[in-house]
Amino acid sequence: MSMNDLIAAARVNKAWPFQEAQRLLKRYPDGAKPDGSPILFETGYGPSGLPHIGTFQEVLRTTLVRRAFEALIGAKPEDGKTRLVAFSDDMDGLRKVPDNLPQQEMLATHLHMPLSRIPDPFEKGHESFAAHNNAMLRAFLDRFGFDYEFIASSDMYNSGHFDDALKQVMRKNQDILDIMLPTLREERRQTYSPILPISPSTGHVLQVPVEIVDAEAGLIRFADEDGSVIEQSALGGMSKLQWKVDWAMRWYALGVDYEMSGKDLTDSVTQSSKIVRALGSPPPVTMIYELYLDANGEKISKSKGNGFTIDEWLTYGSEESLGFYIFNNPKSAKQLHAGIVPRAVDDYWQFRERLSEQPLDKQLGNPVWHLARANGGFEAEEAPGAGDKLPVTYGLLLNLIGVLGAGADREAVWSYLANYVEDADPARHPELDVLVSGALAYNRDFVAPTLKKRAPAANEAAALQALDSVLAGLDPATSAEDIQTEVYEIGKREEFGFESLRDWFKALYETLLGSEQGPRMGSFIALYGVENSRKLIAEALERS
Repeated sequence: MSMNDLIAAARVNKAWPFQEAQRLLKRYPDGAKPDGSPILFETGYGPSGLPHIGTFQEVLRTTLVRRAFEALIGAKPEDGKTRLVAFSDDMDGLRKVPDNLPQQEMLATHLHMPLSRIPDPFEKGHESFAAHNNAMLRAFLDRFGFDYEFIASSDMYNSGHFDDALKQVMRKNQDILDIMLPTLREERRQTYSPILPISPSTGHVLQVPVEIVDAEAGLIRFADEDGSVIEQSALGGMSKLQWKVDWAMRWYALGVDYEMSGKDLTDSVTQSSKIVRALGSPPPVTMIYELYLDANGEKISKSKGNGFTIDEWLTYGSEESLGFYIFNNPKSAKQLHAGIVPRAVDDYWQFRERLSEQPLDKQLGNPVWHLARANGGFEAEEAPGAGDKLPVTYGLLLNLIGVLGAGADREAVWSYLANYVEDADPARHPELDVLVSGALAYNRDFVAPTLKKRAPAANEAAALQALDSVLAGLDPATSAEDIQTEVYEIGKREEFGFESLRDWFKALYETLLGSEQGPRMGSFIALYGVENSRKLIAEALERS
């Protein structure tokens, strides 16, 4: 695949990262800004809490669009045609103390102060609460190999980097009020100001009316908490902006070209876009993505505790399967809970296995192609994923572990894998070994407590006896596919009275494995071993 072939195919591809990148290319048909500077992608982060799965998905999805844009213009990551900024809004005032933090009393005495000016409650040697969480963010992003630049709001405000943009906000103060006031309740209108001064006496971020004294000099006037009238500079970290104004100012000051956000920020995107136009710049290309739901279809909420964390996903699945699940349908609401992990793992590997055999247009629509490029993966001319195939499915691992019961551990699973996998050694199959550990954990937490093998009905028992007879006569070297054929043939025999093959396989799953769903039985029997499978049948027949 040549770079020209890639560019041509990418520009007509319907995968959502390419569709988003096309929107950006319409703004910059030459693939660069008029001044030649890189196209800037941004993701935002509020450092009052630790990074979570929402942080991961936003940075990943933005990276996917970034790489798609590079493909459209024939650039490589090392060419420097694009930048990704992870921006921390650590000048925000602490409105309430999260319940899960240490030193509650200390934090309570620092309410309304910028997060970057509150001591670190974790006492990890960081200069502030925000510095601790910012370090956690960077470690989190580095853990997954993201290519980004970190920018803290406090550094930009305190250093004066935002001063020119703040002066522009002050010049356009009335225009911004005209945009924002109609969106507010009457009570809020009375005190609303685009600029939030920081009290010289308490250090609090104040929500008070502000008078612009001299926009060019950056001077403002307001009433402090004790009622005294203060005239001071808004520059150099002596103020910050209201959220929607701050977002627009950041776009203006940094020259942000692309940013995505959750559905809950739809109104913020609308108002911030109007504000940045008032400041004199076009808004970035934006994308609104849907939020995740829990297993009951309810919105995930920290206060409800119904979320599903990255560490939980990685306990049961792989990083690649998480990326695969996040890739699909960002504009559709999706459930996020443990129950979706096994399917996501197996779906990822199915797409990965197909990749090298697909024509170019299909490759560019394959999530694995995008995920492989996310952090500077393969070059355009390479054939990504060639020969990639997981020897067994995650679902099959779960079924094996389920029948092993209390004796299931990593060593036991690998000993059975030797029946099915050539060179069955964790060192030779590290990705499979990750899934073995994940499947053991998933079985322990979700499968084992629900397994219940039922007794077979009379016709099912007869079919099981027939299957046992077939297995007794099999050559130990019989392939999984040939075993599957034998299982099929038994289910088709009229004497056993199955209305469909589905009923036969359902009977096998429920009587032998104790679950309503299961694997291809030929594969399972080959993996678990013919003699062990016959023992399962014997146990089932004893219950009949």
